[in-house]
Amino acid sequence: MEKVVFNFNIFDGVKTAMLCESEFSKEIRITMSKDAIMKEHRAPNAIIVQVLRGQIEFEMSGNIIVMNEFDMITLPSLVSHSLKALEDSIIRLSLSKSDSHTRVFKVANS
Repeated sequence: MEKVVFNFNIFDGVKTAMLCESEFSKEIRITMSKDAIMKEHRAPNAIIVQVLRGQIEFEMSGNIIVMNEFDMITLPSLVSHSLKALEDSIIRLSLSKSDSHTRVFKVANS
């Protein structure tokens, strides 16, 4: 058993942290300061994105969805999407076990 802490109070651009890996998924914390952007990218497998604090714009295929605290979205594989923080935000990203967390880190730092 492992306790995973998502709470975070330092916001500086886009930062990622691998929080845990289970038999079926990888859980990543993404922190975004207000107005920070994760450029358009695609995931090789389905993902789940949940806002735990703050508010973001989630754009996919030209559609913008404003996501508030505790809102969650599922996204199939290979769908282009981008994120913009409207406030300092904490995001939970759930990846397939077969996906690489280093891919997410590269997207965040591009």
